[in-house]
Amino acid sequence: MTTSLARALTVAAERVPGAEAIADDEQRLTYRDLEAGANRVAAGLARLGIEKGDHVVLVLKNRVEHVTLYWACQKLGVIATPLNWRYAEGEVRFCAEDADAVAVVFEAASATAVGAARPALPRVRHWIAVGAAAGPDTIGFATLAAGDTDPGPPAVALAETDVSIMLYTSGTTGRPKGVPRTHRAEASAALAHVVQSHNVFGERTLAAMPLYHTMGVRSMIAMALLHGSLICLPDWDPAVAARLLQDRRITALYLVPTLYHDLVSLPDIQRYHLGSVARLGYAGAPMTSTLTRRVADVFRPRAFVNHLGSTEVYTFTVCDRVMDKPTCAGRSGLFGRSRIVRADPERQASPQAVVARGETGELIVAMDSPEAFTGYWRRPDADAGAIRDGWYFTGDLAYEDEDGDIYTVGRVDDMIISGGENIYPTEVEDVLVRHPDVREACVVGLPDERLGQTVAAFVVPRHGAATLTADELDRFCRAARNFASFKRPRRYEFVAALPKSPTGKLLRRKLLQA
Repeated sequence: MTTSLARALTVAAERVPGAEAIADDEQRLTYRDLEAGANRVAAGLARLGIEKGDHVVLVLKNRVEHVTLYWACQKLGVIATPLNWRYAEGEVRFCAEDADAVAVVFEAASATAVGAARPALPRVRHWIAVGAAAGPDTIGFATLAAGDTDPGPPAVALAETDVSIMLYTSGTTGRPKGVPRTHRAEASAALAHVVQSHNVFGERTLAAMPLYHTMGVRSMIAMALLHGSLICLPDWDPAVAARLLQDRRITALYLVPTLYHDLVSLPDIQRYHLGSVARLGYAGAPMTSTLTRRVADVFRPRAFVNHLGSTEVYTFTVCDRVMDKPTCAGRSGLFGRSRIVRADPERQASPQAVVARGETGELIVAMDSPEAFTGYWRRPDADAGAIRDGWYFTGDLAYEDEDGDIYTVGRVDDMIISGGENIYPTEVEDVLVRHPDVREACVVGLPDERLGQTVAAFVVPRHGAATLTADELDRFCRAARNFASFKRPRRYEFVAALPKSPTGKLLRRKLLQA
């Protein structure tokens, strides 16, 4: 295992210097270009007094400068701390202060929020603008990257236990939590991703998942390991994505299910030549069996893989047979161990409370995986809730089928208990989206005086399906095979769209607050 992630970029620059490393609109860098640029930026950061162990916050879209800064941080031993570029002032302020950031890098899209947060962040010594006009006491990125020569890597001793990056969780259940990840954890996760995704040397992937998200980071590092090309897509647009898949001859995709849904729902998707896309992967949320079939029909991939994991422990389980077993999450990943234990919303269950095969419980994974983090940033309360006796409690509800393969059925916090019966939202949603007039569905449990909770479905009809009714969907659910009648929704709300995070993750709790 490499001691420093930066070595992966250096090796690629030596082995295939002229190969395309990254493309961003019309800007393209070879591995020689990217290595030299990262070395220049690392030198520029060092001139500012930024040194090993410091946090540099990156509030940037997917672009060449973001990738260059990431690799510069790896070379210098600086902790890259990327944030969602859509964050408001309060979120930027909280994360930058929480991380003790010494520098914040921003662009036009994030300039307003960063500028508003700036007066409340006196410990930030440097403000660096990418593309945006540099104002007073602001450094232009071009200044850091200036020069035509490669100064070589900085003379910094790095160990695999040094922190490489700190990602912030989405914070849907409270304020965001920092997740520090070491060079060893990041390199191990990238290696696992390459193997589990069936990737090959010279791969070309679309960088649609943001680089503040573990999926985006994984794609970036994997391409360096494979000397492949990262094709940036700063703003998600399914039509633009489809054109890039065709024109840039993308060979591998790694997206959340929502983005696959957008692609295959394009009215003219069949006009694009997508034959180069041989390997598909998804993560971040379950994919319904209906969407699985639609994606397989459009792309006809050689490999189609479901990755179940998190920012904290990149891989929980992986399934590369989703075309044979739609919705299956498979078995433990390359480096991992997993088991299913009694589900306890109070987070008191023991790692030894293993449930019988076929019984639903909480999926937990061993912390001895080299992909695992060692704990949250300054959050002992969060550590106590998620880590017990060397196991990470994922919060995912799951069961094993007769073959020993794992299926997830929702989150511990999302489980609906209605009349004493446990109901899992994803199994109800999987039935609803089979209806030809349903585009998307989200199921939640609403308070009910008699039952405790009642099943409510928020449904997005397909275009032109204005006549879809609750009675029609109720009849459809009653007629569904292998679906108990008590699980069907008792309330329907028809909506134009479902609330989602910038990465396409369904924000179920926002519906509960509506």
